[in-house]
Amino acid sequence: MLNTKIGTDLKYASNLLKNGHLVAIPTETVYGLAANALDEDAVLRIFKAKNRPQFNPLIIHLPDWEAVKKYVMEIPADAEVLAKKFTPGPLTFLLKKHPPIPNTQYRIPDLVTAGSPKVAIRLPAHPLTRELLLQLDFPLAAPSANPFGYVSPTTAQHVFEGLNGKIPYILDGGPCEIGLESTIVDFDNQQVIVRRQGGVSVEDIERALGKKVLLKTGVEEHPVAPGQLKSHYATATPLFVGDAVTLARRFSNQKIAVIAFGENMEDVAADFRFQLSKAANLDEAAKHLFSTMRQADACGAEVILTEWLPEEGLGRAINDRLRRATHET
Repeated sequence: MLNTKIGTDLKYASNLLKNGHLVAIPTETVYGLAANALDEDAVLRIFKAKNRPQFNPLIIHLPDWEAVKKYVMEIPADAEVLAKKFTPGPLTFLLKKHPPIPNTQYRIPDLVTAGSPKVAIRLPAHPLTRELLLQLDFPLAAPSANPFGYVSPTTAQHVFEGLNGKIPYILDGGPCEIGLESTIVDFDNQQVIVRRQGGVSVEDIERALGKKVLLKTGVEEHPVAPGQLKSHYATATPLFVGDAVTLARRFSNQKIAVIAFGENMEDVAADFRFQLSKAANLDEAAKHLFSTMRQADACGAEVILTEWLPEEGLGRAINDRLRRATHET
């Protein structure tokens, strides 16, 4: 078993990555479990550490758009518009990668893209990780730094709790500013498609483009983008989403934890109470979602109850995470 360390040593993190090891990295969204995206053996270590299905694609992280151009065949005009507005930041782009030509320096392995001809690329905004990327001559493949299917980590301690002994180093960049994964956008015949809702809202994307986008975030058995599996972001304690009063009656003989948005759910009998945002602010709720789910999971409750948030802005992305975390459809 590895002796997992936490620190801020960029040189140490860089050397580990250059030698094929894993490093957990901070981003403004959640912590990622990073490896050299061009090294298939290193990428396999991500799947092993997370116990992640290999058919679920990974996002690669790069420092700037000049670097992105090396790894993709083309960048659509709409992608350029969104990049100028939202990067670096919580937006991921699905772009056509170079075909599998042997010995091509800038070819992303099929293992990273799960066989897809497109690669998911993001420019993270966290200053520590941006500095790290500038020290490397390869992109970092980095899904969330947690055991597969469990709640995403938003602090270095969350990573340690889930992956202690499985990775050598956690680069500590403090709590994540956004706390919700990136939005993923795809491009097909002049159409912009949102594959996963996240840190950039659909409304903001549409305002930037001056047109409507297509929302296709449904469950996929063989996903084209990360975060599309049905069972994802789940707590160990069964979590149920719906009318909290009705659910509380159903589980009245069990210890109940409730996760409220704002001041709601005060009339629900519960043993443990958590709030996503006292001010009912969707941005704040998104930031606190995963850490609150972890707290509720660890409090000793037998069930966790919550309600759907407003289907607007980041509320849509939060509801998507809750939908994938729920223990029943």
